[in-house]
Amino acid sequence: MGEVIVVTSGKGGVGKTTTTANIGTGLAAVGHKVALVDADIGLRNLDVVLGLENRIVYDLVDVVNGNCRLRQALIKDKRIEGLHLLPAAQTKDKTAVTPEQMRDLCAELAKEFEYVVVDCPAGIEQGFKNAIAGASTALVVTTPEVSAVRDADRIIGLLEAAELRNPKLIINRIRPKMVRQGDMMNIEDMIDILAIELIGVIPEDEAIVVTTNRGETVVQGNGTKSGQAYRNIVQRIKGEDIPFMNLEESEGFVSRIKKFIGLK
Repeated sequence: MGEVIVVTSGKGGVGKTTTTANIGTGLAAVGHKVALVDADIGLRNLDVVLGLENRIVYDLVDVVNGNCRLRQALIKDKRIEGLHLLPAAQTKDKTAVTPEQMRDLCAELAKEFEYVVVDCPAGIEQGFKNAIAGASTALVVTTPEVSAVRDADRIIGLLEAAELRNPKLIINRIRPKMVRQGDMMNIEDMIDILAIELIGVIPEDEAIVVTTNRGETVVQGNGTKSGQAYRNIVQRIKGEDIPFMNLEESEGFVSRIKKFIGLK
């Protein structure tokens, strides 16, 4: 049986769907068979991030209602061998899927796929309960903002209440310069507050915006720190002991000269 991982957050807009897409693509890129499930009923963004929006015929709600077979609704990515997407429905009915149906669906997918990665909607409503129902582990995504960390703390409590023990933390959009200046929460403070294991830190990176708008993932390309950060998370999910990389920008020659002569 495969591993079912739910990617969740308390606050919306922290990069959860982008994280789901990059982790799923990264796992497939190193040879694993991966199913990504968009559980955000009504909003459906994961297909756009992956550039698969034009190939949707059936969706998650069609599968649980018996309108099609699971195999018919899965979209195979042509660029990454082994990567599949089960898109969300765009219905406004958030109760179109029950936790029991999601549990059965994830169990069915886990028979065929090594990793099933579920993109959870933000918040603590029915969509959250559905998304975590079939999961065996959870990744909590947050950004270095007080409101996002507070909401992540609440989500961690709900995950533990649902007996999803030992969730892992991904800190997204960290800006080392702002941390140094004291204008952004630092990693150690967030770990102290949330008290769960850190599995990855993603730096703020314009490349993520560019790739997302192209329907691609940054983990596919080399040369960006964000892409390397996602590849490191993929290896840690696989159980490998990978050190956290240094996110500090190396100081350029001109900057060092300016500092030497007293100019900023």
